[in-house]
This record gives sequence, C-alpha cells and structure tokens, in this order.
Amino acid sequence: MDLANLSAFIAIAETGSFSGAGERLHLTQPAISKRIAGLEQQLDVRLFDRLGREVTLTEAGRALLPRAYQILNVLDDTRRALNNLTGEVTGRLTLATSHHIGLHRLPPLLRAFTREHPGVALDIQFLDSEAAYDEILHGRAEIAVITLAPEPHHLIRAVPVWDDALDFVAAPEHPLASNQQVSLADVARHPAVFPGGNTFTHHIVQRLFESQGLAPNIAMSTNYLETIKMMVSIGLAWSVLPRTMLDEQVASIALPGIQLSRQLGYILHTERTLSNAARAFMALLDSHAGSA
Repeated sequence: MDLANLSAFIAIAETGSFSGAGERLHLTQPAISKRIAGLEQQLDVRLFDRLGREVTLTEAGRALLPRAYQILNVLDDTRRALNNLTGEVTGRLTLATSHHIGLHRLPPLLRAFTREHPGVALDIQFLDSEAAYDEILHGRAEIAVITLAPEPHHLIRAVPVWDDALDFVAAPEHPLASNQQVSLADVARHPAVFPGGNTFTHHIVQRLFESQGLAPNIAMSTNYLETIKMMVSIGLAWSVLPRTMLDEQVASIALPGIQLSRQLGYILHTERTLSNAARAFMALLDSHAGSA
C-alpha cells in the first residue's frame, strides 16, 4: 500500500476537501485526486462520496481511516526507534500547546531547550487544549502541553506540571467586585463570559456550580482567555481566569471557602515510541513540576 496515497486519504478525511488536502500536503488538487484514485483502485473500493463540493467518507473509507492512522504511526515509531539508537537529541519535535500556556508558561522552557539542543527543529502547533488532545491521540504530535482533562483517555498518559489557580473576576467597578460578602449564588445571578463549552476549564467551573445546585448565567463564551479578560475588564460580565493573568484591569471576587484550580501539564500517547528530543523536553518539563 502506497504511503503517499494513505497520507492523501487522511488529509482529505481531516480537511473535508481535496483542495484542503492539497494545501496541507503542498500538492495540486489533480495530484491529490490521482493518489486517491490509485488507492481506490488498489483496494477495489470507493473511499469518498463526492456530492457537489461536499466530500464524505464511504463506509469503506470510515473503516480504513483508523487503520491508515495505525499504519503511518507504526512507520513513524519505527523511524524514531532507529534514530534513537544514535543517542543524539536531534531531528524534528512536533509539540502542540494551548495559546495561554504557549504565551505564559513555555517561553523560558523553550528558550532553555533550544540552547541545550540546537540540533532539534521545533514544530510548535498552537491549538485549543482539546484539539491538541486529538493531535496526540491520532499521532500527529509527539507531546502536548495543555490544560489536563479531568478524565484522560485510557491511551493518554497525563503528567501534571503546574497547578494553575483560578479566580472569579470582574471589572473593578462591577458590583461583585465591590461587595465584600458575595456567595456563589450571587455570582450566578449576574451575566458571565465563559470559556467555550467544549473546554476543560468550562467543565471545571460548571461542575462547581452544579455541586451547589446552581446554574451560571452564561451570556457569552469564547475559547481565548485574553478575549475573556478584555470582556471582563470593560464591565460586560464576570468570569474565571488564571491568577497569573490578573492585573489592575480586573478585580478578584472574594468567595469565602471556594478554591478553584486546574492542572496544566503534558500528555503523550502510551503506545507511541518517543524520540530522544521528546524525552529531553519531557525531562525539562518534569524539572519544573510543582512550580507556580
């Protein structure tokens, strides 16, 4: 089975179009079509239904997709295992990370890593933590530094590095910020801007309210913490932000007896062979475990 054809098949399945696959693989659309035609001829099945501009997997295509991932991952594992025999920390390290961690936690570590291992080419992908999770599960990244899921997938190894304290915040002039005696029920009555419903942080905060029989009044949501901070600072709503992001633009809401936090760390696939570069980066992260 031709590996280039399999790569084209996966790219179409993930992007939903032949043109999108061509852009990802730096190939023309006719070249992508030729690869898929060759794969379909070799397997004697139709892999995609083409309805106008919409491309969907056939039943055969859906059956092939997990096997295609497995084939390419085994090949990548073999390459890494052979390269590791040299003991050198070189080659490409594909690292996925969230925007927040990439901006606020990783820069000094990346600076130290590149100085220590100049032979490593870093391929950094900035993604939502949930999307980075999928990158690891599908073998498209070796390691991801993200907000850890409360209940990780059984094929994922999750290693905490930072305990990230979360604070309820509002604009300094907001009633919740100026009142010294505020309960979670008081907070629930005011409009909130929340992290997106698909995010791990959203689920952490949502569970706190549910544990007290409350439902937050979510007026808006976004996955970007910097955007949430801006919306809070102009008085549109309250929210929950990492304590490391607090400054004079927002004020902490005092909620006696309530402490909220999330764990930041790295994840990897338990069945994947790691490169020497990935192992070196893991060791660097482990050395910072427990830091603020």
